[in-house]
Amino acid sequence: MRRLWFGLRLVLVIAVAIGLAGFGARFVVSKMLWGPGPAQVATTIVIPRGSRTSDIGRRLQAADVVVDWRFFEFAALAIDTGGPLHAGEFAFAPGQSLHEILRQLRDGRTVVRRLTAPEGLTVSEIQGLIANEPALSGAVGPTPPEGSLMPDTYNFSLGDSRAELVGRMRLAMDKTLAEAWAARSPGSPLPNPSEALILASIVEKESAIPAERPKVAAVFLNRLSKGMKLQADPTVIYAVTGGKGPLGRPLSHADLAIDSPFNSYRFEGLPPTPIACPSRDSINAVLHPQASSALYFVADGSGRHVFAESLDDHNRNVAKLRQLEQGASGAAN
Repeated sequence: MRRLWFGLRLVLVIAVAIGLAGFGARFVVSKMLWGPGPAQVATTIVIPRGSRTSDIGRRLQAADVVVDWRFFEFAALAIDTGGPLHAGEFAFAPGQSLHEILRQLRDGRTVVRRLTAPEGLTVSEIQGLIANEPALSGAVGPTPPEGSLMPDTYNFSLGDSRAELVGRMRLAMDKTLAEAWAARSPGSPLPNPSEALILASIVEKESAIPAERPKVAAVFLNRLSKGMKLQADPTVIYAVTGGKGPLGRPLSHADLAIDSPFNSYRFEGLPPTPIACPSRDSINAVLHPQASSALYFVADGSGRHVFAESLDDHNRNVAKLRQLEQGASGAAN
């Protein structure tokens, strides 16, 4: 009997020991998986396409994001399983746990980069911005039609295609123009969305103030309805530069006489294409112009414009601007 009780106690001790060992192992694994990671600072790592789980683990260990690549691989394949681990550029927070790291890699939550295409740039200028963005990949591709890229800020990830980003900008412009055209004011004199885009590009270049663009649009629409030349300086600049960049100097008399369909001082009507990529504000301005009889406008020296219905009033406004410019020049000297 004494031997029997001794045997039972021995079995019980062994069982408890095994249980405690198992509990200890589970505790260690749980701590390594859910506990704070070793990273002391925010760390960004690029995971190349086609990387094996062990390769990813080694990169993370080398950057002190995980303690050991072997346990990372074991956890990814046997403990904290799910979908595949994604490639890309990942930003990990200080102390981020292994579980959180695996979730981020599986969700593909990569670093979000941004590229801004400012309003009023030409297609060539926007493509130049895209071509010079080092985080994008591949060629920009063929030059799309002038005015066809939507100015905006676009999110992208490291290695995204330049040509794909251009395509996104084209789709955004198509969508914006279609929606604006569908919601245009009744009786709009513009016959189609293409001409609305052309006029919007001129309005965009004429005024940097969205609030006054509907009145600028009204001036050009009034001129078109009377068969007057638009006489818009930005169209001449486009004729001279071909949309490759800013002119960098004042327009000359020779520029105003250039034989180009974009020269609105020589030819009536709209130019054959847009002269820039207009904003939503400018597109909406030409489709919802302000009620106005104005036929002229000129800068007022403050960044805005002053409008006139008659040539005499316009000439007086121009004279005032010249006086302001001469006064400013004299003060500078």
